[in-house]
Amino acid sequence: MSLLLVSVAEARQRLGDTALSDHAPALARRLRAAGAEQVCITGVANDDGGALCWLEAEHARGWLASATPAHGTWPAFAGHLTNASSRGFVAADAAVLAMMQTHHPDVLPLLSWDEEPVAAVPAAGPMRRLDLYAIVDSLDRLQQVLAAGVKTVQLRIKTPEQPSPEWFDTLRSEVRRSVQASDDAGAELFINDHWRIAFDAGARGVHLGQEDLLALGADGRKALQATGMALGVSSHSLWELCRARALAPRYIACGPVWPTLTKAMPWRAQGLDNLSWWCRTAQMPVVAIGGIMQADKVREAARCGADGICIVRGLGEQPASVVPALQQALEAGRRDAPVDAPAWPHPSLTPA
Repeated sequence: MSLLLVSVAEARQRLGDTALSDHAPALARRLRAAGAEQVCITGVANDDGGALCWLEAEHARGWLASATPAHGTWPAFAGHLTNASSRGFVAADAAVLAMMQTHHPDVLPLLSWDEEPVAAVPAAGPMRRLDLYAIVDSLDRLQQVLAAGVKTVQLRIKTPEQPSPEWFDTLRSEVRRSVQASDDAGAELFINDHWRIAFDAGARGVHLGQEDLLALGADGRKALQATGMALGVSSHSLWELCRARALAPRYIACGPVWPTLTKAMPWRAQGLDNLSWWCRTAQMPVVAIGGIMQADKVREAARCGADGICIVRGLGEQPASVVPALQQALEAGRRDAPVDAPAWPHPSLTPA
């Protein structure tokens, strides 16, 4: 799908009405209604001196804002966009790379979740490393991994298609008891999806996917952030990485690093090159997830700079017998020579 790159004035001219509002999202919607497949409206004024454009693409829409003062020009942006597209990146990812190449090649832009431009992300203070990060589906399994010495855990209990009131009662009990068990063990717990139940149970952290965060809407995301709970966010592409950063999360998950059977996804494996690029560029903790089954892969992910490394099926039936070797691999990877991050990541989604 092609991307139409225009200024506000050019958008008005294409629509045949120079008196139209200069509201870029509205102009983009009208251009798409007139037949444009994807639209990027450039040259919008940004109060902080950064570059700002409105992106209305197949995979993402929102304000794309440089995180540094603008240095390049929009014609240069257009050239970098063409270059990124020729490398096989979908439009949303190509726009991210073009913004970086235009203004600062090592600094990610931010992508808004809605039509409200995103504010600068505050710098995070020192935090403990997430290290081995176990994902479990029950209180019993959580207690096993805590007993094995894991200090970062996610409780992921998926909602059935038709949950009953009794199911929710059981969920609340599992979450409440998991919070208590994690607190007693001095572990950091993230509850997947069920953030209101997590907050009511006294949880300090939650993990949400980007589709769930989008579904919350602006008011829901503000309510979530107002709880003060630490937030983990999934990301699989450059635009998701930029959008996740806009929420100032506790960490951003990069996946799948290797092919995984845990869930069906359209994403290409990130590999060590993209993981190392994520870790260098994200400017916040990155968690590696996907296909990490053995100690050697834990070691390789640690060499890339991952702050946390997710293990699901790799914990086996008896986590206590597996965790020590995984911990040793993580520590060895951090002592090894780091993996050099490439200048460019590779595409994680194949264009249609």
